[in-house]
Amino acid sequence: MKKIEAFIRHESFDAIRDRLATMGLPSMSVSEVKGSGRQQGYTESYRGAKTTIFLRPKLKLEMAVDDGDVDRAVDAILELAHTGEPGDGKIFIFTIDDAIRVRTGERGEVVLAPHEGAHT
Repeated sequence: MKKIEAFIRHESFDAIRDRLATMGLPSMSVSEVKGSGRQQGYTESYRGAKTTIFLRPKLKLEMAVDDGDVDRAVDAILELAHTGEPGDGKIFIFTIDDAIRVRTGERGEVVLAPHEGAHT
C-alpha cells in the first residue's frame, strides 16, 4: 500500500477527481493549504502598503492506493495538473505499513476496497 500526497493548483482539482473516480480510485482527502517552493512570491498593494506574499494557496490531495495503482494515479495527476508554469505542485509517495478500518477492525489492503454499492 502507498500513500500519494499531491499539492496541486485549485483549478486542476475537478478534472483530477473525476479522472481518478473513473479509474476506480474515488477515495481521497482534500485540504486547503498554503506553501512556498521555487515559485516566487508576488507583491500586493493594500491601502497603499506593498506586501510580498510568499505562501501560495494549493490543495493537498491525499489517497491510499494498492501498490499496483500508484503509477496510474500519479500519471493521471501529472497529466491534469501540468501547465508547464512554476507552481504546478509536487507529488510525494509514501509506504503504508498497515491500514485499519475503524468500523470493522479489518486490516491490510482490504480496507482500500470500495464498499458494495458505493457511489463514485
